Amino acid sequence: MPDQYTPLVTPPAAQDSPALWFAFQRGAILVSNAESAALPCCCTLEEHGVATVRSHYLGLLGEQHCYAAEVDEAHPLPAGWAPLGLRDLFGMVDSTLAALSGRALQIIDWERNHQFCSRCGTPMQARSDERARACPSCKFTTYPLVSPAVMVLITRGRELLLARKGVWPPGRYSAIAGFVEPGEMLEDTVVRETREEVGVEVGNLQYFGSQPWPFPHSLMVAFTAEYAGGAVRPDGVEIEEAAWFDVEALPRLPPSVSISRRLITTVAAELARQYPLKC
Repeated sequence: MPDQYTPLVTPPAAQDSPALWFAFQRGAILVSNAESAALPCCCTLEEHGVATVRSHYLGLLGEQHCYAAEVDEAHPLPAGWAPLGLRDLFGMVDSTLAALSGRALQIIDWERNHQFCSRCGTPMQARSDERARACPSCKFTTYPLVSPAVMVLITRGRELLLARKGVWPPGRYSAIAGFVEPGEMLEDTVVRETREEVGVEVGNLQYFGSQPWPFPHSLMVAFTAEYAGGAVRPDGVEIEEAAWFDVEALPRLPPSVSISRRLITTVAAELARQYPLKC
C-alpha cells in the first residue's frame, strides 16, 4: 500500500470532517463525477440520502479518513453520481486510489460472504480490535480472504514467452499465471503452472514484485525465469495461444495498471539493452 496510507480498524468517535468514501453498488464503485472519476467526499453518505448496507473504516490517507461501504442495490443515486467498473476506475485515478479501491472492495465482499459461521451457522460478529469476524457460539474467527497467485515471465535470449486466454480481447498476451495450491511454495507453483499451461521447463527464478489484485481477491507475486527446455504447447483449456516474441515486437499487452504490464515492459527494456540488435 502507499506510504501515505495508514490502515486502521477503529473509526474516529465522531466523523466531523469530510472523509473519502469507496462505496459500491452491484459491484461497481460509485463516483460523484463520472468524467473526473471523483470519489464521494463527505462526512457520511447519508447526508446525500444514500443508504448503506454495510460500511468499514479503512484508515487514513494522509490526514483524511477513508471508508468502504456497500449501497443498497435498489437505492437511487444522487444527481451526478454514477456507478463505474473498478477496472475502468483503475485507468482514471492514480495508483494510491486504485490500491485503496481494491482494498475496499475486497473487505466489503468478505463481510458480505461471511455473515454466518461456516461451522455452526450462527450469525457472525465484527471484532473491534482487528479486521475479523467471530462466531459468538463456537468462537470460529475469519479474516479477509487473500488468494496468492504467481506470475512468471519466461525469457530466452531477447525473446519473451507470452500467452493468451480465449476470453481476453483479441491480440492481448501476457505472462503465465496461476493460483498457489495448498502445500506449495511459490517456486513450486511457477514450475507447475508453466508445465501445465505451456509445456516448458524453467530455471533461475528471480522475484520481481507483487501486487494486490481484487479480481476477485488475489495477491499476484511476479517472477522472471529462464527457459530451460521443452516445446511450447498451449494446454487448450487455460491457454489458447502461446508464442515467443522479440522484445521489440511485442503484441498487445495488459493495461498499464497491472503488474503484468510492468513486468513485461521492464524485462523487455533490460533484454533490449543486454542483447542489442546487430546492424
